Amino acid sequence: MTPLKHLPAWKALTAHHKSMRHFDMRNAFREDAQRFNRLSLRCGNLLLDYSKNRVTAETMELLKQLAVESGLPEYRDAMMRGERINFTENRAVLHTALRAPSRPPLRVEGVDIEAEVAKVLGRMQRFVESIHNGSWLGYTGRPIRDVVNIGIGGSDLGPAMVCAALDHYALESIRVHFVSNLDPAHLAITLKSLDPETTLFIVASKTFTTLETLANANSAKAWLLSALHAPAAVSRHFVALSTNAPAVQAFGIDPDNMFIFWDWVGGRYSLWSAIGLSIALLIGWGNFQALLAGAHAMDIHFREAPLDANMPVILGMLGIWYGNFWGTDTYGIFPYDQRLRLLVPFLQQLDMESNGKNVNRDNKQVNYNTGPIVWGAPGTNGQHAFFELVHQGTRLIPTDFLVAAVNPTPLADQHEWLLANCLAQTEALLKGKSRAVIEAELIAQGMSREAARALAPHKVFPGNRPSNTLLYQKLDPHTLGMLIALYEHKVFVQGVIWQINSFDQWGVELGKQLAPPIRAALSSVRVIGEHDGSTLGLIADIRRRRGLST
Repeated sequence: MTPLKHLPAWKALTAHHKSMRHFDMRNAFREDAQRFNRLSLRCGNLLLDYSKNRVTAETMELLKQLAVESGLPEYRDAMMRGERINFTENRAVLHTALRAPSRPPLRVEGVDIEAEVAKVLGRMQRFVESIHNGSWLGYTGRPIRDVVNIGIGGSDLGPAMVCAALDHYALESIRVHFVSNLDPAHLAITLKSLDPETTLFIVASKTFTTLETLANANSAKAWLLSALHAPAAVSRHFVALSTNAPAVQAFGIDPDNMFIFWDWVGGRYSLWSAIGLSIALLIGWGNFQALLAGAHAMDIHFREAPLDANMPVILGMLGIWYGNFWGTDTYGIFPYDQRLRLLVPFLQQLDMESNGKNVNRDNKQVNYNTGPIVWGAPGTNGQHAFFELVHQGTRLIPTDFLVAAVNPTPLADQHEWLLANCLAQTEALLKGKSRAVIEAELIAQGMSREAARALAPHKVFPGNRPSNTLLYQKLDPHTLGMLIALYEHKVFVQGVIWQINSFDQWGVELGKQLAPPIRAALSSVRVIGEHDGSTLGLIADIRRRRGLST
């Protein structure tokens, strides 16, 4: 494998960046009336406007060359064929197969993947419909009214985000709640308003050994049994999303109520699988299928569109351009859509757990930046929290703005103002405001020239700051599926360029290994294991505060 920095396109981009240091997007728009048309594209009802970026036609051509030289088309096709591109875990990466309604059969090592997926989807559909039509009853004969999804990471962030985003499609008969945190307050607060007789728990853990999930599941089971006083009630109020049938059965869940998924489904890519059961329960099976169909539409676009007209490729390569040539470390995502309030936490896991790596496919340390720090919040809240940094701070922060043309819950002219604010922020980032203009405005308002000169520097907006805008008709299941798949593939594109494995997550393991001896030391009569001085001091102070000997 040729090291990334040795590729001809990388070297050409390095030289090109030097020539772009003084590039001004404002001049580019003045000189090219067609810049928006040239630097925007559509996929279904999604419009990506990337014209407000520090790029030229040459920039985009060089980025495309880098993608080609990095083998992006080949890696993309290998992923979709089911090759084991997750090489550190020797696994295929086939979340795209979870949402493919029809195409030539996909066989991986003799297994008909799509037949397996269809089988699980069929079982999910029957279960969802049994809850909705009331044929599935709790232990005391009452129908289910509340569903609590117990999981963590991808088993929580994905379905929780989708359920929040599509709450306007929620069925009136079902409420869905999510519990993930090991902090007992999360479960306790959730259970406080629920009735054990009408509550169903979904325990989402592939191995059925995840500490946080099992701790919350056992506490939920104790809560249920304290009210219903019958171990048999567990099988009517708990189902599992797992592959560990013996552990599921030992917990008290009927194996017939265990919905499987496979080792080629990564946690952060799992909402399309049985992990999406809570989504289907909330919005209905037809809307869940529409979510899958939207993702599949983006899969087709990613697989078939030319690289220079490929939405995930363009977003991914723009991230490479800023992160590796302009030296940006962070990436802001601002959905002007309250229903997408959980999108940023979801994308934080998707991006940072996937590409927060420092070793390449040749098992060597990389000598360039990989995954960015992802952050953001819904507009207009973000405008009143941290946009000062984006507009006037010392850092260059590439940003994505997401907004719907139509709001499903219109109130007076509020959505018009939301749209106006979204577009105004991207325009302000582009245009900025000069010191001379500000001084003239202050003087026109009656301020002395001396005072205006003193105040004006504090009100300057440098401008020339990059942003992408993703515009869609309205937030419906199909559109949301497209948006999620867009970001999935964008992250994949960048992982290929950086020559890393985007599909493992070894970085979460060390803390898990260190936790058990610390847990024992917090309550035992002696310190267990070897710890640094800081950790020993913290253990001693916690023991003192809890009335234990030190």
